[in-house]
Amino acid sequence: MKIQRIAAIVLRQYYLLRGSPARVLPLFAWVAIDMVLWGFITKYLNSVSASGFNFVPTLLGAVLLWDFFIRVMQGVTMAFLEDVWSRNFLNVFATPLSISEYVSGLVLSSIGPSSIGMLVMLVLATAVFGLSFFAYGAILVPSLLVLFLFGIALGITASAVMLRLGPASEWFIWPIPALLSPFAGVFYPLSTLPKWMQYLSHLLPPSYVFEGMRRIILGGSASPATLAWGGALAVVDILAACWFFVHIYRHAVRTGLIARYSAESLS
Repeated sequence: MKIQRIAAIVLRQYYLLRGSPARVLPLFAWVAIDMVLWGFITKYLNSVSASGFNFVPTLLGAVLLWDFFIRVMQGVTMAFLEDVWSRNFLNVFATPLSISEYVSGLVLSSIGPSSIGMLVMLVLATAVFGLSFFAYGAILVPSLLVLFLFGIALGITASAVMLRLGPASEWFIWPIPALLSPFAGVFYPLSTLPKWMQYLSHLLPPSYVFEGMRRIILGGSASPATLAWGGALAVVDILAACWFFVHIYRHAVRTGLIARYSAESLS
């Protein structure tokens, strides 16, 4: 891989953002709405709860972490879709750019948008609703890393699906985080779920993150070994996602589908 080619993919995304306020606004607008909405919900729950339990770190913290994961995934898929929408996809792969360089560029392109969203969420949650991340301790850093890695894996997989089925299949992609959230135990312990759902939950790296965070909030401690297992699963997911993308790309090249890539489908 050549760093210059990867940097070119990242630079293109930067120029797209710099020249379009319509692309910049969603980076922080939707996360701000989420923080405000869930922030007031947690304040209301605190006011009506007789137990004295603080819902801010439990619910608002979970929303922040889950939104971060979603922004990472969407950062990858949006970088891919920019090439599709501009009819630039075929031009990119007509160059000496390798598939590994292209995927690496997509991954690096997601860091900026997800970081901006994370910063906005941190400012709002801390300044407006009093969410203190010091309560989570140092375990917060590896937890964010696990969510970041899984978001990358899901973003690469989603891009591969759109490469195979065409841009119209993006409507299959956006609901994926919502479909995963019940299994990830974002707002409740995994023990709440039926047994068959728990089996699936243990295959999702975010479930280990949110279980650990809840233990800390309730006065316990997160298990580093358990979080490390979640990180290992995320790494395996990334490797599987990269293999899947390469497999789909080679299929598209071998069958000639890539030359007929349109705004509708690849069928």
